[in-house]
Amino acid sequence: MKHVLIVEDEPEIAELIQFHVRREGLSTRVVASGRQAIEATRRDAPDVVVLDLMLPDLDGLEVCRRLKQNPDTREIPILMVSAKGEETDVVTGIELGADDYVTKPFSAKVLIARLKNILRRDEQTPTSGSEGSRLSLRDGSIIIDPDRHVVLCHGRPIELTVTEFGVLHHLAMRPGFVRTRDQIIAAVHGKSAVLTSRTVDVHVTALRRKLGDLSECIETVRGVGYRFAEALPVDG
Repeated sequence: MKHVLIVEDEPEIAELIQFHVRREGLSTRVVASGRQAIEATRRDAPDVVVLDLMLPDLDGLEVCRRLKQNPDTREIPILMVSAKGEETDVVTGIELGADDYVTKPFSAKVLIARLKNILRRDEQTPTSGSEGSRLSLRDGSIIIDPDRHVVLCHGRPIELTVTEFGVLHHLAMRPGFVRTRDQIIAAVHGKSAVLTSRTVDVHVTALRRKLGDLSECIETVRGVGYRFAEALPVDG
């Protein structure tokens, strides 16, 4: 049974999250502070942490930072829960290594969908292709072969620029994981590159156009960046 650590200091919200998570057959534990979260995670590592950003003592960002800096806990996925208007904190959390987020007030359906995506990705290897680093996604509808620098859509090659290929490959390596524009720039062009966020948006627009009916694979995460969606985006 998968175990979920819920870090939330508002009892009603914690109870709501716990109720819906347990309905999915998952075990839970609830803690109400950042220090309790770190201690609970180190003592009995959960399969995923649902982490509120606004906490007493240590805030969610500091909890995320400490968990990701510790070799024993850095691989534990984190789903952040933020209030609307905290986009800057969300971006920081993603940069620190959090995997996804939902905003309050959240739909229970969306929360569970995000949680299931994280757990499913954790069970699978990022590369589902059978040859080296080749990626096979969407039941083979998209094939990415970095060794040959080839992308196939429905079995047909599409022409991509070096940057477009880099953006697609970076997102597809971790389906469902949110990537900020700065992370994408660093992955494709190196950390020393001086490019604007608008540059990433332009390349994504061109990439979507070339992907045609598979363009929805590149999902916009408003205020944060982009991710490769293995399934159709969840409404809400």
